[in-house]
Amino acid sequence: MIRFLLRTSVLCFLAAGCQDASPGGPAATSSTSNVYEGRLPSPESFAEQYPAFDSYWYQGRAEVTRYALRQARYGGQHDGEAVLVFVTEDFLPGPQVKQEHGESPDAISVLKLNASRRFYTGIYPYTLMTSSFTPALEPRGPTLKLSSTIQEWCGNVYSQINRRDGGLQAVSHSYFQDDADQKTTLPIARLEDGIWAQIRIDPSAIPIGKQELIPALDYIRMRHKALRAYPAEVTRKSDVKTDLVDHSVAAVEVKYPALGRDLIIYYEPKFPHVIQAWEENVGPQRTTAVRSRAIIDDYWHHNAPSDSWYRDALGLTH
Repeated sequence: MIRFLLRTSVLCFLAAGCQDASPGGPAATSSTSNVYEGRLPSPESFAEQYPAFDSYWYQGRAEVTRYALRQARYGGQHDGEAVLVFVTEDFLPGPQVKQEHGESPDAISVLKLNASRRFYTGIYPYTLMTSSFTPALEPRGPTLKLSSTIQEWCGNVYSQINRRDGGLQAVSHSYFQDDADQKTTLPIARLEDGIWAQIRIDPSAIPIGKQELIPALDYIRMRHKALRAYPAEVTRKSDVKTDLVDHSVAAVEVKYPALGRDLIIYYEPKFPHVIQAWEENVGPQRTTAVRSRAIIDDYWHHNAPSDSWYRDALGLTH
């Protein structure tokens, strides 16, 4: 019944939105930033209209945020951009895929995150994306599935983890000889890549303290680490000051002593817990990402050439 009501409200919302939309959008010039802001709500303005979790995340739109990226790689920092796309969708827990048609009484609602990064190392580009699927409604639980891809001019790498009753089923494929194709079942553990969605759902529910945690899949692959859980310590902090954000924020910090790595995600303490920035430190190498623009939009309907102005609204360069 809850899922039916949510779907009904989404369809009504989209129907109203289609009537108001202009097919071409404003001209893509720097002088139209105010027009963009009026047409495309930010997470903050959207939360004023929909201040509760069940309303904010169930309006038939996604939250799309662009970040200015400084990626550590090969001993240097490389400019690029990162994009976080959060959206809810129905998910079939058996095959662990999106429910696209038909009725399924066991379908659950998940908060999906597509986290992408693109940067250049000298002449050639890196393109990364990790998708995570985390239960959004009660009874909530840990992230159910991850998939991660890395592409660069040397080749492709793919990894996937599915949470099953018997453990974490993991597969990976790589063009590197020492990695190659692997398939294994790992002991049950929490997933670092699931923390991002858990911040947006309820940061107070993130388990803290010492624990076994599987690091981010893109870190595992780019650093050629074994795909397994490592000893970690997770802490939540309030009233944090950082050089990446111009005001105090909350933060989740993950430290891996054996790996010499830590991740800090900076977010707003109030709902909808917008992620403002993050940093990853591996020894002396620091990767940072700082929010630049964010919109709420049903982006999957905007795939025509005339919709390219949405890219300018987000400030996308890649």
